[in-house]
Amino acid sequence: MTAEIILPERLRDVEAVRSIRTPAELNYQFTAGKATTRFLNAVAEKRLVGQRCPVCTMVYVPPRGACPTCGVPTADEVELPHVGTVTTFCVVNVQFYGQVMELPYVGALIVLDGSDIPIMHLIQEVAASEVRMGMRVEAVWVPDDELGPTLESIRYFRPNGEPDAPLESYAANVVGSRSHEGQVPFVDWSAK
Repeated sequence: MTAEIILPERLRDVEAVRSIRTPAELNYQFTAGKATTRFLNAVAEKRLVGQRCPVCTMVYVPPRGACPTCGVPTADEVELPHVGTVTTFCVVNVQFYGQVMELPYVGALIVLDGSDIPIMHLIQEVAASEVRMGMRVEAVWVPDDELGPTLESIRYFRPNGEPDAPLESYAANVVGSRSHEGQVPFVDWSAK
């Protein structure tokens, strides 16, 4: 059942607009700070680095230069592996203008081992229906001659064959963040 649109008297003889096409464009410039510049330069060398907060010990990737919770500088750089855990994901089935990915494809939040904050990236080399929370994945990099200071230097992540991570190991990245005491909040979703 569709809702009837009631127009004011002066507009009753005007044909209703059903759609509109208009070019949309968004131009912006981004100036990377010191922490982001170091991160992107490391990516261009096939390295992933984060920064650890000296107070709460959370590791941020990409680093932000300061802990948003504690408000202190995060100068302790941490080298991270190219593997991680899918914490949540989205299967994309909608076409859009200029799309180059074959549908369906999967975008996921991935917590790299040793990090406390997930990064967003693509999951490939697995059927979209088989991607799941807890899936262990590894980065697939572009060829060395295509590396640059961008996350596009990682072509995508793929399953690495390890058993799925237990929910407790990544729950903080799904339901909240780790507390200052280092406790991981856990929600038993099966009880809800």
